[in-house]
Amino acid sequence: MNDFLCPKCGDHLRVGENIIFKIKNAKKQKALLLLSPQIGNYSSVKHPDFEVKQGELVEFFCPLCDSSLRSDIHQNLNHVIMKDEHGKKFDIYFSRIAGEQSTYETNGESMHVAGKDAGRYTYFKIGEKYKKYF
Repeated sequence: MNDFLCPKCGDHLRVGENIIFKIKNAKKQKALLLLSPQIGNYSSVKHPDFEVKQGELVEFFCPLCDSSLRSDIHQNLNHVIMKDEHGKKFDIYFSRIAGEQSTYETNGESMHVAGKDAGRYTYFKIGEKYKKYF
């Protein structure tokens, strides 16, 4: 079973069958969001009163240390760390845009891309060691 960690504090974001985030919409309203830990599964759970419109940029935060999870690779992507059952760590980047399905998993040696919208970010700068995968 994969675990997910905040890249800032290193604390665990996964509880049971969900990864938990604190989010903020364009109206600056806050809520908790539950996402599937399965790469490529874009199902989510949030309170029904919390509104997020398709295409809206959503801010993601660690629910424990309150740090922004916005990546330094592209302003539309978040960053978390995934640790597999063998203890190997992967950088996970995923879209901050509501309804956009794009996820990138890398360990520095290989890159796995998931989601129907993943092609939108194939041009972003991810460092020299990753360029051969795009």
